[in-house]
Amino acid sequence: MLRGLTTVSFFADDVAAAQAWYTEVLGTPPYFARPIDGHIAYVEFRIGDFQHELGIIDSRFAPHTRPEQPAGQVTYWHVDDVETTFARLLSLGATVHDKPVERGPGFVTASVVDPFGNILGVMYNQHYLDILAASRA
Repeated sequence: MLRGLTTVSFFADDVAAAQAWYTEVLGTPPYFARPIDGHIAYVEFRIGDFQHELGIIDSRFAPHTRPEQPAGQVTYWHVDDVETTFARLLSLGATVHDKPVERGPGFVTASVVDPFGNILGVMYNQHYLDILAASRA
């Protein structure tokens, strides 16, 4: 059965540009980069309290064709302030996918489309904070 998140994979036609954008967004460079034919083809970032992995793959290696419009699942990353994070992502060139919405007490979600066509979800999630506190106790 599913045991936990290992890697979220995004695709980009220009991995170097995606690497620069996500380095700005995340405030840290990737810990791993793999060149192929002299160009960066894959980079990996470790993110947050549990060091989850975000990988960016050259679109030419996608196992499927990419849709014209952003589509598919939304993976939400916990943030402490959805409104501020959402505004920052927009200021860095992302576009609105889903404006911030309170889904219930302690749960607020929003999502953007990054400049490379991937959906990036952000969420304030009280359950995440409870699990984090319990893991540190």
